[in-house]
Amino acid sequence: MKLFYGVLLLCFYSQVSFAQHTFQVTVKDQNTQEPLIGVSVLFPELQLGAATDSNGNVTLTNIPEGTYTLQIQYLGYQTQSLRQVIPTSQTTPLIIYLKENEEEMEEVIVTSTRSSRTIEDIPTRVEVIAGEELAEKGNMKPGDIRMLLNESTGIQTQQTSATSYNSSIRIQGLDGKYTQLLRDGLPLYSGYSGGLSLMQIAPLDLQQVEVIKGSSSTLYGGGAIAGLVNLISKKPEEERCLDFMANGTSALGLDLSGFYSEKYGTLGTTVFASYNKGTPYDPADIGLTAIPKFDRFTLNPKVFVYLNKLQLNAGVNYVTEDRLGGNIDYINKDTPTGYFEENQTDRISTQFHAVYTLQENQQVAFKNSVSFFNRSITIPDYEFSGKQVSTFSEINFSTHSETTEWIVGANLWTERFKQTQNTSGENLGYSNSTVGAFIQNTWNIAEPFTLETGLRSDYQSDYGWFVLPKFSLLYEPTHRLTLRLGGGLGYKTPTVFTEDAEKLQFQNILPMDTDNTKAEESLGTNLDINYNWPISEAIGLSTNVLLFYTRINNPLLLQATDNNQYQFEQPQGYMQTRGIEANMKWSYRDFKLFIGYTYANVDQRYNGESTTYPLVSKHRLNNVLMYEKEANFWIGLEGYYYSPQQLNDGTTGKAYWIAGVMTEKKIGEHFSVFLNFENLLDTRQTRFDTIYTGNLNDPQFRDIYAPVDGFVINGGFKLIL
Repeated sequence: MKLFYGVLLLCFYSQVSFAQHTFQVTVKDQNTQEPLIGVSVLFPELQLGAATDSNGNVTLTNIPEGTYTLQIQYLGYQTQSLRQVIPTSQTTPLIIYLKENEEEMEEVIVTSTRSSRTIEDIPTRVEVIAGEELAEKGNMKPGDIRMLLNESTGIQTQQTSATSYNSSIRIQGLDGKYTQLLRDGLPLYSGYSGGLSLMQIAPLDLQQVEVIKGSSSTLYGGGAIAGLVNLISKKPEEERCLDFMANGTSALGLDLSGFYSEKYGTLGTTVFASYNKGTPYDPADIGLTAIPKFDRFTLNPKVFVYLNKLQLNAGVNYVTEDRLGGNIDYINKDTPTGYFEENQTDRISTQFHAVYTLQENQQVAFKNSVSFFNRSITIPDYEFSGKQVSTFSEINFSTHSETTEWIVGANLWTERFKQTQNTSGENLGYSNSTVGAFIQNTWNIAEPFTLETGLRSDYQSDYGWFVLPKFSLLYEPTHRLTLRLGGGLGYKTPTVFTEDAEKLQFQNILPMDTDNTKAEESLGTNLDINYNWPISEAIGLSTNVLLFYTRINNPLLLQATDNNQYQFEQPQGYMQTRGIEANMKWSYRDFKLFIGYTYANVDQRYNGESTTYPLVSKHRLNNVLMYEKEANFWIGLEGYYYSPQQLNDGTTGKAYWIAGVMTEKKIGEHFSVFLNFENLLDTRQTRFDTIYTGNLNDPQFRDIYAPVDGFVINGGFKLIL
């Protein structure tokens, strides 16, 4: 009898075991019908689940009979829950369509590529700093955009003056002269004005910052060998915008900014104004200013007109500044003599942009800018001053259909620099012009390929013709994986206004010999791989890797002569940069972790010898951990590492870390306060190296490769009405 019951019990458990069932699901995007990878499919009551594969499929096994809740979760999509009977009578997988979360951020439209596509669908790799990221970085340095750019992977701002803080942009290790700095697609900051531009642009009226790395000459002409930075201004909306910001620093700096915009039917306007003040600051107590004394005022009004088929805007930007650095006792008037460097600048630029719609998919656009820049540089027993007038005009025609986009246009640049004072005697004045034509096509070849090709031809009055082809290929095999391959040619016409000349205040520099110099020409290519992995509803991972290479032929170098003068020469050879940019972004509920790494190997190969290009950190780390609670409080911890840099005097600089904490708290809908602790470790070049040789009355400055201002606290408030 016991044997009988034992056999019966064994059969019962066998039936239970055999009653375990299998269930299959396929998950797709509701709009695109594409399969979604990494979707969490779960029976919560059973604690049984798995993630979808590359085809959007998932198979759940060992499910007992019953009725359960089936939960489908995916980052960026609305969670679905439904009741499911097991076993099911279906013979094919259950298909689930997920809808994107309506609360997600709006699509980012970039303007630098002149395309009507979103950033995800453009073959050219574009990085955008916007929204909260732009606001957070703007809090840290409300008076300029230097930190905003310096904390981006692959970008380094190079300080060119130890006492006046002048700086330039380096993308992927290349000199600042190879990067174009634009405002709404207009080249306002170049030539003589370039050395102070980063320090004279306040970020409050910026909507976003777009960065294209690598040759970008098709649409913007010469100068964009390393890439371009396009500052996009805010535009008026239907709802009035009135913003104020006040910021103070422990170094006794002050920043006051205000922005107003509004639309009135067919008219609109924006007005931006700021006042920025710096107090002479010497944290190292060596008698020289790490932060100079300066006063700067900015005013930028714009008018917008919206007619039936015509939209246009016009504006004026005015900046005036007096900047004085050097011997702090002399600046504070405690002593009648001492070394100083004074920069007095006035900048007036106009912007005009008109777009006429011919048909729904065809437009003609015209834009123009005129820039006047007056600057004087004074040090003991020497003065250099001059006036630069530059203009830019463009007309273009664009059309698009479901599968292709075309843009065709022509540009005209003129530039004239008139020297008004040079104590060392040389005349560095010049005048030139460039006329160019371009064509660009973006073509959806076939899913999942999109190809962008371009061709530009320029004629430069001093250096003749240039033909510049370019291509970018986008491959998007899945909704989460994108690959971009691009390349092109570029050029840069020789100019005396470089980082090396800026360091010398243009003293004893010989004029450019245009008859015996050539334009610098480049070949560049890059491969970009981007993958987004929503691991669960709470955890997400976004990764990006960029491989880059740029070679510049006929590079122009500033060399000392036997009679204590400097002249630009072009040795036989080339320079090149190659490396990797890697970015990783983890998100978990209210936390976000950003990790960026840059490897930039830049070298010069002249007359058969290879040397390391100076002032480049071969290895850089960018780390930021953010915590944001209910969109009204956030705190961030950041850490940046710079590896040793080769210096121009043959020595090697020290490696260093920079750390900081940034916070902001919203109080109601219209008010917020922020507090930042910059450079918590008080990393300063003056703590572990020298910045000059000689004495304070006649200092011979070394390269600045690390911060000189050290630990600074800044804080303030923002008012939005």
